[in-house]
Amino acid sequence: MSEKIVLERDEVRRTLVRISHEIAEKNPGPEGLALVGIHTRGAVLAKRLHALVGEQSGFEVPLGDIDISFYRDDVGGRDPDAQPQVHASHLDFDLSGRTVVLVDDVLFTGRTVRAAIDALFDYGRPARVQLAVLCDRGHRELPIRPDYVGKNLPTAREERVNVRLEESDGVDEVTIAGSGERAGALAGDDETQTEA
Repeated sequence: MSEKIVLERDEVRRTLVRISHEIAEKNPGPEGLALVGIHTRGAVLAKRLHALVGEQSGFEVPLGDIDISFYRDDVGGRDPDAQPQVHASHLDFDLSGRTVVLVDDVLFTGRTVRAAIDALFDYGRPARVQLAVLCDRGHRELPIRPDYVGKNLPTAREERVNVRLEESDGVDEVTIAGSGERAGALAGDDETQTEA
């Protein structure tokens, strides 16, 4: 089976520009806004959105990134070889009273977002939390809905959504592959799509 490209480089760029406009429109007065990317590719996308929102608003919006490895509900049940890579979190600003936009690459079951919200609240108590995702592939297991969606991707549960970004993979694209294909970077709500 081959991969089907659903977003190419220019489409990824246009999608992020649109999401940044929506964030700016929904959150007038950027002094109370912050962007926080979920490692790994969500953090890369948050950096891009940060630059775009800054261009549009003329304000420097705080940017952070968060690692949710130890907040996952399946961390203890994974094979030792399948444990996620742990990254440092960077939240060098006060979350209190802010609207925090969590950014991730693909929304799948919702478990990664739940873990990210738990991790975020260990750093402070934002006034609101919003969610921006490049792709929403459905198959939710938790009642989580994104505020900003780049593209809705109807997928079969066994298919894989592969998000590749220039900064980490040398190319910007989103593809859908059958369950047996692991080419490139896998994205899902959890980088490996093995959530229970």
